[in-house]
Amino acid sequence: MKTLEPAYKMQFSQIKMLSMVVILFTLTFLFSTNTMAQEKNQMVRLAKIKVDPLQLDKYNAALKEQMTTAVRVEPGVLTYYAVADKNDPSQITILEIYADTLAYKSHIETIHFKKYKETVKDMVKALELTDVSLIGSAKKEGM
Repeated sequence: MKTLEPAYKMQFSQIKMLSMVVILFTLTFLFSTNTMAQEKNQMVRLAKIKVDPLQLDKYNAALKEQMTTAVRVEPGVLTYYAVADKNDPSQITILEIYADTLAYKSHIETIHFKKYKETVKDMVKALELTDVSLIGSAKKEGM
């Protein structure tokens, strides 16, 4: 009987390993499906803004304050990326991602957003808002 005991232990070890693989696969599938479902509900918008070049520093400060506050205090505000055209820094494009349309509607009613709008009202010369669909993303881990 001693010769059967190692075989039994080996079978148990293989079953245990197979069970772990199945569990990991299932969790991976569930999380990726959940992520895809969340992305389908997200509201993604591009804001193209023309700023008065003479007020660009003030505008950038107000924008950074609004973005950092919104991401910090609003669970539905997921991402902001603001970039300036290298040839014309007064041309600003912002990628905004919200959990859903309700999160966006809630965002534009916040005190910090209204403060931003009031602060920059004479700085912004043109504003174009475009709702877009996120078709893919990639980023390094930890970014």
